[in-house]
Amino acid sequence: QVQLVESGGGLVQAGGSLRLSCAASGDIFRINAMAWYRQGPGKQRELVATITSDGSTNYADSVKGRFTISRDNAKMTVYLQMNSLKPEDTAVYHCGVDSYPLAPGQLPDYWGQGTQVTVSS
Repeated sequence: QVQLVESGGGLVQAGGSLRLSCAASGDIFRINAMAWYRQGPGKQRELVATITSDGSTNYADSVKGRFTISRDNAKMTVYLQMNSLKPEDTAVYHCGVDSYPLAPGQLPDYWGQGTQVTVSS
């Protein structure tokens, strides 16, 4: 089993920045892919960014150029640096991890509880 704990959410004005962290514990040797998802009010969950164990990244078009995903394998922690935030980025952000690279549309096996990000206009 893998446990995930997110932190770093909060309230920020449009144009501001936040950095989310997600620390994994438990059977961390299982972890390959790490990812961030979000679900805004009245919206479906969407993939924000993924990163594999070798550092390959993928981003949703809506966040490209503004968000950066990274990981520290020694700490088994994944980060999401969010810059130039917009009100439409308001959502609960969840991290997810999986033992394998995620195929398109595939959801991770393990999820965190989520952290709220609110961007005011």
